Formats: sequence, structure tokens, C-alpha cells
Amino acid sequence: MNLSPALSTKTRSYLSANSRILFWIPTLLFLFSFFFFPLFKILALTFNFETLADFDNLLVARDSLLFTFYQAALSTLLTFALGLPAAILFAKFNFPGKSLLRALTAVPFMLPTVVVAAAFNSLLGERGLFATTFDLLLSTFDLQPSTFNFILILIAHTFYNTSIVIRIVGNAISRLDPKLESSARVLGADTFHVWKDVILPILRPSLLAAALLVFMFDFTSFGVILLLGGSQFATLEVEIYIRALQLPNLNLAALLSVIQLIFTLVFSILYSRTINQVSTQTAPRFSASRPPKTLRERLFVFTGYWILLTFFLLPLLSLPIRSFTRLEADRGQRTEVQYGFTTDYYEELFINRRGSLFYVPPVQAALNSLGFAGITVILSLALGYPAAYALAKPTRLEKFLDPFLMLPLGASAVMMGLGFILSFGRLIASPFFIPIAHTLIALPFVIRTLQPALASIPERLRQAASTLGASPLRVWQAVDFPILSRATLSAATFAFTVSLGEFGATLLITRPEYPTIPIAISRFLSQPGGLNYGQAMAMATVLMLLTTLSILLIEKLRFNNAGEL
Repeated sequence: MNLSPALSTKTRSYLSANSRILFWIPTLLFLFSFFFFPLFKILALTFNFETLADFDNLLVARDSLLFTFYQAALSTLLTFALGLPAAILFAKFNFPGKSLLRALTAVPFMLPTVVVAAAFNSLLGERGLFATTFDLLLSTFDLQPSTFNFILILIAHTFYNTSIVIRIVGNAISRLDPKLESSARVLGADTFHVWKDVILPILRPSLLAAALLVFMFDFTSFGVILLLGGSQFATLEVEIYIRALQLPNLNLAALLSVIQLIFTLVFSILYSRTINQVSTQTAPRFSASRPPKTLRERLFVFTGYWILLTFFLLPLLSLPIRSFTRLEADRGQRTEVQYGFTTDYYEELFINRRGSLFYVPPVQAALNSLGFAGITVILSLALGYPAAYALAKPTRLEKFLDPFLMLPLGASAVMMGLGFILSFGRLIASPFFIPIAHTLIALPFVIRTLQPALASIPERLRQAASTLGASPLRVWQAVDFPILSRATLSAATFAFTVSLGEFGATLLITRPEYPTIPIAISRFLSQPGGLNYGQAMAMATVLMLLTTLSILLIEKLRFNNAGEL
């Protein structure tokens, strides 16, 4: 009789362990089928004699790797040149319009890369609003168009990633104890030595974490480089795309994918260790921002404000303006060109002017994107919830499996597309593979969004509801869901926006009859004529609006739920 409680406890623990394994089955099956199996195919194709013995393959891999490092390093330096003063500006000073400017600097990071590329193309590109400036710069500085395009890529990367420096380094600056600076000045240190000997050593982990994250995003950049520079800028990502589709050499594409995966994983590990140092050094917020007092501070705030406002606002405004402005003739147009304001580019989105049976109207591409995004949301939540439930109270099993969930973050979207080609062949003609690829990208973030919310649910509330006679479903409705609703909406919106703007994997696996908005933009930009270019600008504007509206909608819903709770 005395053994029955022990047996009962063991039985409950056995059932609990089995139920936790059941939580993992859907997510692990999905990852094994659509990530690890394609990854194994890439590794098998890479580590064979034919691939490694081809000297030309090794030369291409070396050149691509060196250029990828080169452009990523330059982009990171430019990002810090703008981001570090901006971080100081936001952390130390109050000024009119500060909140609006901070929000504006964060917008580019949430936009799809194809929108960022189109925005800079519309502003400074050969066919953009300032096309005369483009010609003037080429003639004044004796630049080749390819050199100008490379500069444009670096500027676009800076535009895209500056918010990372502002957030990470700005938070660290705002937590500096002002007594440290005061003590250094009392001891006779000037501004330069205060920063060199006191502040920078404290900020070093935050600076390194921001640099690693920015470098990693620039290292794996694809849409910005391909759309602004074309295939002549052969980074690892671009070269994988070229060798997979344009100049087929799957052995080389697989080799490049593995090289990129190795370096990305190294950067991810270094970033995780560095950001942990930042977390352990987190202190209470010491230095409250204040209005500028001296003439030097006022000049710094005034200059920084207008530089940031101009740099971040002009590309975002130029995109819709260019979509309503005719600056060049249409392809094959023989009549007089009516320059200036026009709505033709938006009207053409609904017209199949050539009457081609294979033509897909841009509006259909928008509907495709919305449909794929909806499926991605459903898949991400269906797979993310069970794994997040298991991770909410991790055992040794969860701690072992958790890193495997994050592995897709170390693989580029282009690499995933290549893995699908190698693994499923003609089966990828099915449009359902597109939301599967999007789900692979969104799933780790969805799980990380849901996990803290699930862990925060007090167990006593569930027990109280059960004691009062509530069924498990009713407990979930009355206790769990009100707490999880905001996290669920955030996770769903993230999955939606990721799918809406995903370009790399989609470009490799999409069929011509199922284009998404980013694919349609890429196609229009690659074709000559003002009409094609204008439609690209119109589609990019639509994508920018859809992304912005989805973010605003989730913020409104989260605010309403917060009020109800």
C-alpha cells in the first residue's frame, strides 16, 4: 500500500515526459523534412571529390568570400559612422520631435529589403528622381556606373541597419553612471580622454555586439545587392543564386552555401557570447536625457537631427513620389512623352496589355503574397505553439533540442531555396513550398515570442480554474489566452511581414505563374522602359504600405488588449 503513491508519482512523471515529447513531434518533423534533409543534401554535394577537386570552384569561392567580407566591412563602418552619433543624440539629449525621429530610424529595419533597394533606386538610381544628380556625380568624380551602384549598396545597408546601433549602443549609453564622467573631469580629463579612457571601455561589449549583428546582416545581404548592383557584385549570396539558376553549377552553389553557413554560425556564436556580456553588465538607468545647454551641444543636436531626418525620410518619400511621376518614355513609345504626375503605373497593375496567356497581373502577385503570408502565419503558429509550450518550463530534453530550433537562423534564405531544389526537384513546382520556406524563416522568432508569454502564466490560476470545475479547454480560454493574446498577435504579425517581404528563397523556388510582390518588383526593375520601372515603384510602394499597416495594426491590437487586461 505504501508503494502506490510512489508508483503514482512515477506514472505521472512518465506520462508528463511522454506528453512533452508529443509537443516536439510536429516541429521536429517539419524541421527534419524541410531544413535538415535539404541541408544534408547540400553537405553531401559539397564534400565530394568532384566539388573539392575543381580548382575553378575554389577560386570562385575565394573571390566571393573576400568580396563579401569587403562590402560587409565597409557597410558596417558606414553604419557606425552614422549610428554612433545618433545613439549619443538619442541617449543624452531631449529635443522636439525626438520620438518621431526615433520611430523613423526604426522603420527601415522592418521593411523588406526589396523595398529598401527600390527606395534608393527611386531616389538616386539612374532612372530615379535625381537622375541628373546621378549623371553629375559620374562626370564630376569620374565614376563608373558600377562604382556608383556599389556606393549605393553601402548607403542602403547603412539605411537598413543604423537602428541596430542606435538601439544596442544607445541603451548602453543611457545606463552610464554620470558620476564616472564627472569624476574624470574633476581629475583633469578633457572630453577626448573621458571617452577614450572611461566611456569606451564600458561600452566595448555593446559596440562589439552591434558591430557583429550589423556585419552579419551585411554579410548575408541579397536583395539590396542584387537589385541595386546586379549579378556583377558576386557576394556569396548572389553567387549561389547565379550558380543555381543562371549559370547552373550546383556543386559550386552547394560549396558556397556551406562556406556561408559556417561563417554565419561563427558570427552568431560570437554575437550570443557578446550580448550575454552586455546583459550581465546591465545596470539601472542612470543618465536621463536633457535639453542641450552649450552651443556645441545645440549644434550637435541640430546637425544630427537634420542629417537623420533627411537620410531616413528622403528614400521613404521618394518611392511613392516616383511611382506617380513620369520621367522617361515607355518601352517602344513613339508618341510624345507627357512628363510629370501620372496614375498610369498604378492603373497598369491591373492590365494585361500584351494579352499574353502567361502574363500574371501585378495585382495577382499581391494576392499571391497575401495568401502565402496567411498560410505562413497558420503554419508558424501551429508549429510554434507546441514547441513554445515545451520550452516554457524546459527540462534536459528541451535544453538539448532548443539549439536545433535556432539553426535555420544560421542559414540564408538563398541557401534554403537551393536545398529545396536539391531535395525536392520538380516537386517545388507546387506553390505550397513557398509558405513552407517562409515558415522556416519565421518559426524561430515566433517560438521566441511565444515562449516568455507561456512561461509567465501563473500555474495557480490554472489550478484555481480547474478546482472551480473548468475543463482544460475552458482553462485555456479563461486563463491562458488573455495572457497569450498579445504575444500571439505579435508572433502572427512577424510571420506575416516576413512572408510578405521574403525575397531570397522565393526567387529560387517560385514558379513564373505564382509570383509574389518582391518577385514582381524584381522582374519590372530588370526590364527596360518607363512603364516597367514605374510599375516596380508602384508595387514597392504597395508593399511598403502593406508592411507598415500590418505593423500599425498589431500595435493597435496590442494596445487594446493591454487595456482590456
